[in-house]
Amino acid sequence: MDFTLKVAALALLAALLPQAMAQGLVDPTRPPDAPLPGNQAGAIDRRVAPQLQSVLVASSGRRVAVIDGRTVRVGDKVGAASVAAIGDTTVSLQRGKKIETIRLYPQAAGQNKAGKKQIHAY
Repeated sequence: MDFTLKVAALALLAALLPQAMAQGLVDPTRPPDAPLPGNQAGAIDRRVAPQLQSVLVASSGRRVAVIDGRTVRVGDKVGAASVAAIGDTTVSLQRGKKIETIRLYPQAAGQNKAGKKQIHAY
């Protein structure tokens, strides 16, 4: 191999090395359900149910909710469902005759499945 070819090969490797190393890095600010960069066209939504992220209640009584990163009001669509009601920590979604309630805190820490507070003695 002549010297020029070796230099060109090393330059190519040096140019590709940072890109190859960056592929293993994960953005710590990326939401856990967000598709990975470059995979958005073929991304598959693995979540079964919508996630309630925030409920905003104005002093006038007006309520909005943030579901899966989108702000919604009563009557707006969330997938195939429509927002039927917005509570302080819940949103009711209606799909046909079925109503599903999603919660801001699906299971609060320190509670068991029956919703009773657990008491720990140390």
